[in-house]
Amino acid sequence: MNLKQHTYINKDITDADVLYEDNHLIAINKRAGDIVQVDETGDEPLDEKVKRYIAAKYNKPNGAFLGVVHRLDRPVSGVILFAKTSKALDRINKMFKNREMHKTYFAVTRQQPQPPAGNLVHWLVKNSQKNVTKAHDKEVQGSLRSELNYKLVGQRDGYSVIEVDPITGRPHQIRVQLSTLGCPIVGDNKYGYPRGSLRKSICLHARRLKFIHPVKNEPIEIVASLPKDGFWDKFEDLIP
Repeated sequence: MNLKQHTYINKDITDADVLYEDNHLIAINKRAGDIVQVDETGDEPLDEKVKRYIAAKYNKPNGAFLGVVHRLDRPVSGVILFAKTSKALDRINKMFKNREMHKTYFAVTRQQPQPPAGNLVHWLVKNSQKNVTKAHDKEVQGSLRSELNYKLVGQRDGYSVIEVDPITGRPHQIRVQLSTLGCPIVGDNKYGYPRGSLRKSICLHARRLKFIHPVKNEPIEIVASLPKDGFWDKFEDLIP
């Protein structure tokens, strides 16, 4: 066993990781394996790396303000947005709450979804101790209504590529809802895929984020390139 493949590699944020930046916002192409905020592992979280990047870039010896407005699971890659001012943080939080932030993900599965396109509604209950979410077909105590749209966009080498547009934003939502559909995401052994990834990643990528800028009031579309890991590359021409 190559232990290095199982070890978290802490990498600083560089200009190459930045997808969008202005005085109010900064968007990063998150690497699978990075945590967004501090957790029990003690690994340095992404928000601290971005703070350090901003402080160094703009020569802020006392550090930089950074507000976390949404999260991506640790094994998920793709676009994640942070606020650089308290005004932007407040407005972006309201936009997420009002579902004015439009997110598009792509997932790779072994199974083909049936039907190939549709709408999924479940009631999710998260077990925080085990860090696992369970889907129910009807409302149960402590559950949150969760909804997404999906469609099959292509197939290659026995894999299916599924576009997912979440309408709600719940912990592990896409992972558990696709698994309930019979399509666990490649590498996601927490939700039914037979084995995990040596890279500690799953084949779920936050591809696109579209919204109206909270201060400039202009449309913004941020697109995150796919991971260059030798696997995602084979699907690049299938993913808009």
